[in-house]
Amino acid sequence: MRCTPMLVVEDVLRSSAWYREVLGLVGAHGGGEFEMLMSDTGEMQLMLHHRDFAEHPGIADPSEGTPGRGVLLYFSVSELTPVFERARASGADLVDEPHPNPKAGSIEFTLRDPDGYVLSVSEWQGATKEVDPA
Repeated sequence: MRCTPMLVVEDVLRSSAWYREVLGLVGAHGGGEFEMLMSDTGEMQLMLHHRDFAEHPGIADPSEGTPGRGVLLYFSVSELTPVFERARASGADLVDEPHPNPKAGSIEFTLRDPDGYVLSVSEWQGATKEVDPA
């Protein structure tokens, strides 16, 4: 099973350009209503849909509150530094700088996309320490 998130956005073309520039994703559909964003290996990573989403009942319009409240998009990459450099060069809203996450065994940083959705970008560094669940 695989889960591919679909974000409701104000401007599909703007958001698609942002994800392509910052994360290096590739557009596979294009257009102002809907976009499918793929990895360089052809795997779908994310879908974008314009706020006019009548064909998807249950989706809330993000303009009526905080976009993605309670959701964090987590992107795993093989090399974090180029992604962070592209994000900074693009003027992305950086929440934090790259830092170690010892519980996950990764280096990661967090940023917001043009619609206010929060995402973390992570590069796995190695085995994680066993954590006592109690």
